Amino acid sequence: MRFWEYLRQDDWVTLERARLWACALLIAYAAVVACLFLTAHGLNDYQGRPLGSDFSNIYAAGVQANAGHAADIYVPAKHLAAERAIFGAKTLFYGWHYPPFLLLIATPLAWLPYFAALFVWQAATFALYLGAMALLLRGTAIRSSTWLLFAIAFPAVLANLLAGHNGFLTAALLAGALALLDTRPVIAGVLFGLLAYKPQFGLMIPLALLVTARWRAIGGAVLSVIGLSLLCTVAFGMEIWTAFLASEQFTRTVVLEQGQTGFYRIQSMFAWVRLWGGPVSLAYAAQGLLTLLCAVSVFRIWRSGASQEIKNASLCIAAILATPYSLDYDLMALAPAIALLAVDGIAGGFRPYEKSLLAGLWMMPFVARALPALTLIPIAVPVMIAALALTLRYAAGEASRARFAKA
Repeated sequence: MRFWEYLRQDDWVTLERARLWACALLIAYAAVVACLFLTAHGLNDYQGRPLGSDFSNIYAAGVQANAGHAADIYVPAKHLAAERAIFGAKTLFYGWHYPPFLLLIATPLAWLPYFAALFVWQAATFALYLGAMALLLRGTAIRSSTWLLFAIAFPAVLANLLAGHNGFLTAALLAGALALLDTRPVIAGVLFGLLAYKPQFGLMIPLALLVTARWRAIGGAVLSVIGLSLLCTVAFGMEIWTAFLASEQFTRTVVLEQGQTGFYRIQSMFAWVRLWGGPVSLAYAAQGLLTLLCAVSVFRIWRSGASQEIKNASLCIAAILATPYSLDYDLMALAPAIALLAVDGIAGGFRPYEKSLLAGLWMMPFVARALPALTLIPIAVPVMIAALALTLRYAAGEASRARFAKA
């Protein structure tokens, strides 16, 4: 009982303590990245993996597309052969499971040498992430030096730096769209549409836009997806879509259901069930139930009188929970949610458990992969469910107060 009261009062969460943790983590990140490069051999790290391992499949896809073989990226054997031609014969398979949209970025990056392309990719997407966070938090009570420290030290940042993944881009598009939703709805819609490069994170966004009748944002999103589709068709031909659709069975069965990636790495209810030995049918049922609960929560929160910060934060959290496939570096999408909940708490006072929740959300990516790998105990999904449940409770409280005020 004392433990829950300790979390409820939130006395252990102080700004000074949080700053010390953030600075310590930044020092650790710098040491880890330095060691990784100092122990590397050519393009590979000390274990023989490509540096920026998950960027390697983007680069290899760009090389294939530039050589006139774009459709081959969806054939595992041919994509693996392209990766091994670049990184060595012992390179493991890093599959391309994206729609063709990301090729529009991969092809120009592949014109560069690998390390230059990796640097440009990391630097550009990280800058977009920080710029979008600045846009999201402009005019709030959070000082720029404060949010910048926590945005850079957020543990999901290290996961993206090591893997060369696209979490920075996902967070940037989500934060930018939410920042502009009220003032520049068409541009916000375009940014939402660009998230189609990872369509599994877009399940909840149309619902939020529909229940609040944001037709201009919806129009911008539709035009964005149509424009991307036309560009890809012109650049890579109709066969790219045929190859993409044909590859979906491999992605579903091998990558998701059989867990080629490793169920401990996938931060979803589906992976939780499979990690504990549950059958595929049970995993789909559990994920479907959670996705339905996410939809109900988004519907109720976005229809309530809650602050826009609470609404936007709930959408970020629900977007991750609703998909069966998200990895620890995809938890970058929580960065806008954490910042928005902090803004709401500073403006109206922190509710019980709220600061403990923010601390837990912020630190969670640090152990999201390691804890289930070592103990089979998943942490990410329970923490995110608790966060979504609390935002729903906050929204219900705001709605109740609004009804009382009107009476």
